[in-house]
Amino acid sequence: MLTKDRAVCIRALDYSETSQIVTLFARLSGKVGAIAKGSKRAKSAFDGPIEVLSFGEVVFSGAGREQLATLTEFQQHSVRGGLRQNLFALHSALFAAELLGLLTDDYDPHLVLFDHFLQLVQDLEQEDLARDRHGVMIRLILFQLSLLREVGLQPVVKQCVNCRRPFSKSWRQVYFSSAANGLICRDCEMSYPDKIGLTLAAARSWADLKQIPRLQDNGLNEIERVLIHHFTETLGRRPKMARHIQRG
Repeated sequence: MLTKDRAVCIRALDYSETSQIVTLFARLSGKVGAIAKGSKRAKSAFDGPIEVLSFGEVVFSGAGREQLATLTEFQQHSVRGGLRQNLFALHSALFAAELLGLLTDDYDPHLVLFDHFLQLVQDLEQEDLARDRHGVMIRLILFQLSLLREVGLQPVVKQCVNCRRPFSKSWRQVYFSSAANGLICRDCEMSYPDKIGLTLAAARSWADLKQIPRLQDNGLNEIERVLIHHFTETLGRRPKMARHIQRG
């Protein structure tokens, strides 16, 4: 049975001299592992080797949780523009793809998440944006927060996750605990040895995402530092691409 879908390639490995094994994140099918036979041949049904972050219409068969699907068609739109010219933009998109692969299950569709990820890739293809580290970081952070929300891991950021005290500008100190999955107030922080301090500006922007674009670089880097720590604790290991994103 053939399945038609729209997908982004989030991982690609050489399988033989002529073939690849790819991981696709498809809009209607979710994450799909597939073999692309003959994809590395000069003349193939895929217009050349399949690249990570390429996207387009796909057709595959034999899909199942216990076996690889067979990719028969992929009208791939390859990486271009800003992603080829700006290393931080490319690293950011690859980091997002890595997280997507680690935090989603096979054949578990997330339509909203697919749309957000594809929009991230398309945004970072724009050369003007790709050269703007601040703009790239904003989009990466918003995607990561969307990912956590869509997979059911959204942190509590509008109140102390322990005592339920609403977060407000009157808080003198703010912390984030990965173990508690949310913000911790000063009165509760002693119970959470894994806590990381946050400035009020960063915490306010996290609680009200409309403020994220107004954060300065240091505030964005602060949120990203906490997110990388949170993903590391959640996954039990640090994502490989994190070292290309976090400063210091």
